[in-house]
Amino acid sequence: MSITAESRIPRILEQAPDFEAKSTHGVIKLSDYTSQGKYVMLFSHPSDFTPVCTTEFIAFAERQADWDRLNVQPIGISIDSVFSHIAWVRDMEQMGGAKIKFPLVADLDFKVSMAYGLVHEAVSDTAAVRAVFAIDPKGKIRAIIYYPPQLGRSVDELVRVFEAIQTADKNGVSTGADWQPGDQVIVPSPGTVADAEKRVNSTGDGLQVQSWYLTKKTL
Repeated sequence: MSITAESRIPRILEQAPDFEAKSTHGVIKLSDYTSQGKYVMLFSHPSDFTPVCTTEFIAFAERQADWDRLNVQPIGISIDSVFSHIAWVRDMEQMGGAKIKFPLVADLDFKVSMAYGLVHEAVSDTAAVRAVFAIDPKGKIRAIIYYPPQLGRSVDELVRVFEAIQTADKNGVSTGADWQPGDQVIVPSPGTVADAEKRVNSTGDGLQVQSWYLTKKTL
């Protein structure tokens, strides 16, 4: 049977598949973090001791202050052993000078990889692709990003994803293209003709009305 025969990529706003697995921090469960009110950044990499992955993990470690500020728990995963993970973490900490404080899951039995659709056979029968799942404290998947093996991830963009999700959750708004914290946000569009007319004629309420369906405000 193909490794990915029973694999399926979860969809946005579906419940993230829970799992219990061995890691560099011992046995961990996804729900242990979400039940504490944390957001989770679950990210996979093709293999330990590879150059692109090494640059990513050092970059993730250097941004630990951002993960702490945003209450985000990073969890790495690949189909490598715990001993391989430990050796690689120690090597990266010496190389990059930043402590890797997040766990790396050893998915030797492919259970997590199959649950999240991480092994794409056109790329490799065994190595996970680069994927990121942003999961909220309710255990819902809020964003999914996949990368080819040759493309390293932008940590700035991943921080922005969690900034935007949390801003939307807290304020009931959306964020536009290239949004950064402090930029204006987009308010929900009117649902009736009467409300659309009211929107375009609104004044003095702090709204920047570009159209009845595109209106911004400063938080």
